[in-house]
Amino acid sequence: MHVISVAGRKGGIGKSTIAGNLAGELAAMGRKVLVLDADPQHSLAAWAKQGEGLLKGCVRKIEDGAPEELIAQTRESHKKFDVVVIDTPPGMPDTAYAAAMVADLVLLPCGPSPLDLFPLKDAIKMALKARAERRAKKPRIRLVPSKVTMNTTLGRRLSEQLEGTGNKVLPAICQRVVLAEAVDSGLTISEYAPSSAAHEEFVQLAKAVDKILRKG
Repeated sequence: MHVISVAGRKGGIGKSTIAGNLAGELAAMGRKVLVLDADPQHSLAAWAKQGEGLLKGCVRKIEDGAPEELIAQTRESHKKFDVVVIDTPPGMPDTAYAAAMVADLVLLPCGPSPLDLFPLKDAIKMALKARAERRAKKPRIRLVPSKVTMNTTLGRRLSEQLEGTGNKVLPAICQRVVLAEAVDSGLTISEYAPSSAAHEEFVQLAKAVDKILRKG
């Protein structure tokens, strides 16, 4: 089983959108996926309840984002699932740290605003601290450009700025209305708009993530 944590110190950077759609893509690739919704707002669980899509039945709530419950549910899932995707809450460093401690891969989304870049540094430090405590190469850390508008200067520069942190950068996810429409329908983007540019972005992200997981 592989564990992916989607984390960030700041809200509104697309963590839940990335976690849910990435889980959907991995499921479409034949992986048995569990999603742990550790954000007390439980946006992912609400999204899954909206429809009859890939997310329905595979999202579990972590009440109050409790770190102990998060760790316990991750360990209990070891023989039942191929991949566990954890959506962590902003502003709850203990929960995010617990997720990093059990993760093979930490994804850190970042928006194009300078206000998104500042807290990213803290999130990177958190993931590095977990790696140091585990005395291992895990969790691997990857940055994900999120909510990007490519026809703006900030959007075009974001990947370059993220690479400047010394961490590897995965394919970008752009700001698109169709992603919100998919959530409103209770579907992942692969189900709601399979021919869209938004879906192709998540296909590329999922392929990059799958390649990392297969390397071990």
